[in-house]
This record gives sequence, C-alpha cells and structure tokens, in this order.
Amino acid sequence: MKLKLHHINLCSANVPEMDRFYRDVLQLGDDDPTKLPPVNADRGLVGDVSFVTDGDIQMHLTPRDVLNSFRSGHVVNPLERGHIAYRTDDIAAFRQHLEDKGVPYSDWGSDAVKGWHQIFFYDPDGNVIEVHQIVDED
Repeated sequence: MKLKLHHINLCSANVPEMDRFYRDVLQLGDDDPTKLPPVNADRGLVGDVSFVTDGDIQMHLTPRDVLNSFRSGHVVNPLERGHIAYRTDDIAAFRQHLEDKGVPYSDWGSDAVKGWHQIFFYDPDGNVIEVHQIVDED
C-alpha cells in the first residue's frame, strides 16, 4: 500500500476571502477539472468548496462545520478544523494497517465524495487525517 500527499483541507468562516488570499498572495491557481473531487451534494455533508493548487498538491477550502459529525453519523469531523489527505492504492490494506496499530477511524465510504472511498482518523494531537482511494462505483 502506497500513500501520496493529495490535498490539505482548511476550514474557514469565509471561504471567498480564503480563496482570494491563496490566489492573490500565494499565486495558487485552478486545477484540471477532471482532478477535482466530485463532491456528493446529495448528502449535504460538504458545503461550497474552493479548490486551488500549486500544480502538484490541492488545497480544499471548505466552510467550517462543527455539526458535520451529527449529520454524517461519523465520529471524526473533517470540517471542524480541516485535515491533511493522502491518496492510497489499497484502502483495504491501509484500513487493516490502522486496525493492526489500534488506531480508531471513521469509514466514510463514498458518502462525501462520489468515487472516493475515504477514511478519517486522528493523530495523537487531534489533527484529522484522511486516507482515500479512487474506486469504481459501477
């Protein structure tokens, strides 16, 4: 199982202001639309997201949502403080790895992003980490 840094999610009370900052000050730009996550609007688990990139790593700027855990039914809330995300080529192996290490996690499946199987867990300081794999939902 291989992990590669995919994106950093920052939560904000003012996504448009964050978007302007990262575009104007850090000169980040748009990513290829085919590389953006297809947010599952049907579930209402993620609000209006801004996506910016340096060409390699995406930043997802999302509205801070302290009640997301209640709506999603998952204990780990990736929209309260944000998270760092890695992409894997084997989500089942990584999930087993977490279990072997005794690390509790929330398995979101593809609830928030269509075609991405996501799991979220906390590091020792309470920072949220996402690991996801692109999956075929046919």
